[in-house]
Amino acid sequence: MATLRKFTKRFIIVSNIIAAAFFLLACCNTFLHPDKWWFLSLLGLIFPLLLLIVFGFFVFWLFLSARRWSLISLITMIIGWQNIHAFFGFHINSGFKNEKQEGALRVLTWNVHEWDEFIGSKPGASGHREKMMEFLQQQNADVMCFQEFFESHNPKELADNIVYIQKQLNYPYYFFSHDYHRYDGVFETGVIIFSRYPFINTLQRKFDKPAHARENESLIAADLNINGKTVCLFTAHLQSVLFRSKDFHNIEIIKNADDSMLEASRSIVKKLKRAYSLRSRQADLVKSELDSSANPNIICGDFNDVPNSYTYFRIRGNMQDAFVKKGFGIGRTYINLSPTLRIDYIMASTEFTVLQCKKFNLPYSDHHPVVADLLLSDAGK
Repeated sequence: MATLRKFTKRFIIVSNIIAAAFFLLACCNTFLHPDKWWFLSLLGLIFPLLLLIVFGFFVFWLFLSARRWSLISLITMIIGWQNIHAFFGFHINSGFKNEKQEGALRVLTWNVHEWDEFIGSKPGASGHREKMMEFLQQQNADVMCFQEFFESHNPKELADNIVYIQKQLNYPYYFFSHDYHRYDGVFETGVIIFSRYPFINTLQRKFDKPAHARENESLIAADLNINGKTVCLFTAHLQSVLFRSKDFHNIEIIKNADDSMLEASRSIVKKLKRAYSLRSRQADLVKSELDSSANPNIICGDFNDVPNSYTYFRIRGNMQDAFVKKGFGIGRTYINLSPTLRIDYIMASTEFTVLQCKKFNLPYSDHHPVVADLLLSDAGK
C-alpha cells in the first residue's frame, strides 16, 4: 500500500511538472515568431486549459500535507503572469455607463460579418441589419471601426450602408478600404472608419496574401482632429484561419476521436500553421506603422488571435488593452469554436486614460462588438 501511495505521489508530481512545462511553452508565444515556432503557437489555443490544470494542481497541493509541491504551480503562474493578465480581466466592479464623461472619446469596433446580409438564401434574408444599426445608434460612439463591412451599390436590392451611417447616425467622415468586390463592383467589402471628427490624413496598407484568396483585409488609419489635438486611429482585420464547413466537421471528428481523427487533425493544423505565419508578418507591419506615428495612437479591430499570442503582444507593445484595463473575465468576442476566444481588441497609447470598456453579447454577427471610452491627457498633441 505504501509503495502504491509513493508511486501515485510521484506520478502526480511528474504530471504537475509536465503541465507546468507546457504552460510555460505556451507563454513563449509572446516573443517567439510563429514563422519558425508555429507549433508553439498551437499551444496558445489551449492556454486556458493549461492554466486551469496548473491552477488545479496548485489548489490540490494546498489541501495536502506536502504543500511545498504547490510551489511548482505558484512559480509557474508567477512567471506566466503577463500572459494570465492579458487573458483575464480582473475588474469585477467594472460597470459600463451609457453617459460619456466630458472630454471622453468613445471608440467602437465590430466585425459585422457583412451585416449578416448573406446568411440566408437571398441577400438581406437575415433581417439583422436594422437591429445592428439600432445598436450603433444607442452607443453614440465618436468613432466606429468595422471589419467585413459590406457596401451595396445596388439600392434596389440592398441599402447603401455608408450613406445611411453618414446621414442617419451622423458620421460625416469615413475612410473605406474597398478590399474586395463582387459582381463588377456592385458589392464591396473591407474595413472602414467612421468619425464625427474630421480627418487630417488617411493611410491604407494592404497585407500580402496568397493569390485569389479572400482571407484578410487592409490596415487603414486616419489622423483625427479632436478639438485641436491630433489622434491617429488604426483598424485592421488580420489573417483568418478561414475554416469552412468541412473544417468544423473535422473538429467534431477530433472531439469525438473518430477513426479519421489523424487525417482531420492534419488538415486543421495545416490551416492553422499557414494562418499563424501570415498573421505574424501582418502584426510586424502593423507594429511598424504604429511606431512611425508621432501622435497618440488607438488601434482596434479583429486580430484573429488570442491574447497570449505573438500577434497580440507584438501589436500591443507598450499600449493599453482597454479590456484588460477595465474589463472582467475572459471577454470572448468570437462566438464559434471556443468560449475562450477574445480576438477583437481596442488598444490605446499611454497618452490616454481608459475610462471604461465593454464587450456586448449580441447574436447578429459571428463577433461581438467592443466599446471603450478613452480620455486624452493634456499632454496629447
